[in-house]
Amino acid sequence: MRRNGSAAVAGTLTSVLGAAGLWAGAVGMFGQVRTVRIGWLLPLAGVQLGLDPLGGFFMALTGAVAIVTGLYTIGYARREQLGPVTLAVFPAFVAAMLLVPAAASVTTFLLAWELMAVASLVLVLAHHTQPAVRSAALVYAVMTQLGFVAILVGLMVLSSAGGADRFADVHRIPSGACTAVFLLTLAGFGSKAGLVPLHAWLPRAHPEAPSPVSALMSAAMVNLGIYGICRVDLQLLGPGPRWWGLTMMVVGGLSALYGVVQASVATDLKRLLAYSTTENLGLITLALGAATLFTAAGVHGPATIAAAAAMLHLVAHAGFKSLGFLAAGSVLASTGLRDLDRLGGLARRMPATTVLFGVAALGASGLPLGAGFVSEWLLVQSLIHTAREHSAVLALTTPLAVGAVALTTGLGVAAMVKAFGIGFLARPRSERAAGAREASGTMLAGMAIAAAACLLLAVAPAVVAPALRRAIAALPAGAAVQFTDFGGVVRLPGLPGSIAPGAIAAGVVTAALAAAMLARWRSRRRPAPATLPLWACGADDLTPRMQYTATSFAEPLQRIFDDVLRPDTDIEVTHTVESRYLADKITYRSRIADAIEERCYTPVIRAVTAAAELMRRAHTGSVHLYLAYGALGVLVILVVAR
Repeated sequence: MRRNGSAAVAGTLTSVLGAAGLWAGAVGMFGQVRTVRIGWLLPLAGVQLGLDPLGGFFMALTGAVAIVTGLYTIGYARREQLGPVTLAVFPAFVAAMLLVPAAASVTTFLLAWELMAVASLVLVLAHHTQPAVRSAALVYAVMTQLGFVAILVGLMVLSSAGGADRFADVHRIPSGACTAVFLLTLAGFGSKAGLVPLHAWLPRAHPEAPSPVSALMSAAMVNLGIYGICRVDLQLLGPGPRWWGLTMMVVGGLSALYGVVQASVATDLKRLLAYSTTENLGLITLALGAATLFTAAGVHGPATIAAAAAMLHLVAHAGFKSLGFLAAGSVLASTGLRDLDRLGGLARRMPATTVLFGVAALGASGLPLGAGFVSEWLLVQSLIHTAREHSAVLALTTPLAVGAVALTTGLGVAAMVKAFGIGFLARPRSERAAGAREASGTMLAGMAIAAAACLLLAVAPAVVAPALRRAIAALPAGAAVQFTDFGGVVRLPGLPGSIAPGAIAAGVVTAALAAAMLARWRSRRRPAPATLPLWACGADDLTPRMQYTATSFAEPLQRIFDDVLRPDTDIEVTHTVESRYLADKITYRSRIADAIEERCYTPVIRAVTAAAELMRRAHTGSVHLYLAYGALGVLVILVVAR
């Protein structure tokens, strides 16, 4: 009873904080800009908070995800028995995330950012008794602190060059300082957003963290990396030169492609969703880079459309990714499995969870009736409507970007078909999957709210149009052209092109109902079949061994992208005792690791380890030797100062 009460308190407090964040975000977007300073809370600088349209947009988005996740946590914590520390830190993590977009000064921003990082690390360590969890937490801690160092140095340069600590007072920054701040903050915020090559923590931490934590990290925390890029690089430093936009487009395109390739071959359900986060945040970064490039080139209409695509995809991703991780958490709580090769048959045992995960998979696929369809359509439209004849850079960049978005969408469909078809349909491939049971009421309620938001966004994106207008207007890309025609029919500002998501949805639903009625009518007119022996290549008694697994489904894609994935395969043949020409058993093993992590991170880790071993020799435990080190250091400082 005590554990159930703690879960209810933690989940309710999280939802209440989310509702407060949603309300405060709405006030920031549609009310007057307000600032609050609490001088006694932080020495010297104090804590300065402010609500403006850009910060309010991200605060409202974080609050909406927290409402759903908090409600889901009430039932999840009871089934998974989360500890009291985890339940206590859960609402603190949400509060820290809400403080980040509310920070009005560099000092307050850094404080809130570090609070968010520490709280998320504690939550990742919820099941710290498992070696895999400790390893993932170590990688996450190192990556998040390295990213924080880059952000710290970048914002120190910004504050020093701008002559102020408050964001609103920063002005007249030299071009050299702007370049340094842009590169440092893009690296630091990109690390938090999971952009390649700083994404290594994401596919490690997300699978090992509790599923509500994974949902908050993937649907809310990574968005704050994009907020940092928007606030510092686009709003304070922008409009930037063309190479800023090109850099963001390259980083975003590579992140989207690499993330979706890894997701298409992943067999761990939560790892697949984690790589899908890298994919979608890559698309958002690509859109922001395109908006920056188009603004610098004077192509204001496509720039506004690209910025709208980025902001709308942020909302869509928050909806379908939180739903996806929550549904994966229901499967994990019921079966104890994340391996798609051992799942299957959940459609009959967990029908509600299956439908809800299908909504999330549809949104992540970027297909009609999915939450991500309109935003990806806007991104493609912004890329194909640029005036390429006026700029060779646009003529070379935009076709490549269109190809990257198209390839990402196609592979994303394959990844989600694999996750839904292999994981939830067909027959169970293990006893745990066969014994699955439906999630609890609060878990289903949280997922149902997220699913309703996804469907509403897919059919009527006009519901978020007022918030999008306010957020886009705060960016340089939205200053010249306003994206106002965002109703039932989305019309591009000053360009030929429109889309009606509601009409598309009505047409698809009508066609599906007509096909179902026609099939039912034809089945009634058919005569009753005679009882005959069934011959269909052994299909009269299907077994799980006759079905595709996630590994076999992705094997063709693995062959195509063999040079990128670098799989480690091994074939072991066991011969019979009588003859070595007859095989008794053939074992095939395939392991796909993160190629970037192995190629880029492993050599650095080895070098750091070797340097640490050398430094260890200097630590003998002698106090006299340590005093000599100190004296030598003071002498070096005096010589340098002289």
